Amino acid sequence: MIRSSKMIARTLIAAGAVAVLPGMAQAQAAQAARTDLLSLSASATTEVTRDLLQLRFSTTREGKDAAAVQNELKQALDAALTEARKIARPGQVELQAGNLSVYPRYGQPKGSSSAAPQITGWTGSVELLVQGRDIEAISKLSGRISSLAIANVSYGLSREAREKAEGEVVSQAIASYKSKAAIYAKEFGYSNYRIGEVSVNADQPMAMMAAPMARMKTMASSADEALPVESGKATVTVNVNGSVLLTK
Repeated sequence: MIRSSKMIARTLIAAGAVAVLPGMAQAQAAQAARTDLLSLSASATTEVTRDLLQLRFSTTREGKDAAAVQNELKQALDAALTEARKIARPGQVELQAGNLSVYPRYGQPKGSSSAAPQITGWTGSVELLVQGRDIEAISKLSGRISSLAIANVSYGLSREAREKAEGEVVSQAIASYKSKAAIYAKEFGYSNYRIGEVSVNADQPMAMMAAPMARMKTMASSADEALPVESGKATVTVNVNGSVLLTK
């Protein structure tokens, strides 16, 4: 008897589910067929001067002894850090030392072309990153560091500058969204609209943008000369996407 009761209950539940499904399908079909629900998007854009400068210094050393190569790299890095620390300030000039590596060079033993390659020497490299919002101080530092060479120059937009730009442009994007809604409501024969679900987001500009190679070539023109800087503009865009209900 217990089994039969469970089977009856399951049968009733299944039957109820079958009865509900057509109603759900009708509701979905009615919603899909609505002509008073409008999908809408709008955006606003502004250009902001990049306020971050990043210099990547690096050098390489070669030698027969791995420890000697490593020691030369450390000395070069220490000399560069001595100069860089003079201008280091939290939030304005940040330093990051890293990527010190030493690896072997291989070659064939003399007089034997079939023997396994052997270590013939060692090559190493080291890097120093200097970045921050004090563009003038960082550009002058480039002329005072002689133990490392500039390998890369990049410009970016700080979080503070980006958030400020987003705050200024978000009202324009929302105003554009509302203006479009009013225009489209009128064009479709409606007198007004109600805003439905809406999402607001901002495009993230590239974190850092490398300087053109043509400018890179001018960096080594003088050891005492400050790096010429031209940060350019970053584009900040705010997008508004959602739906509006057109009303009579």
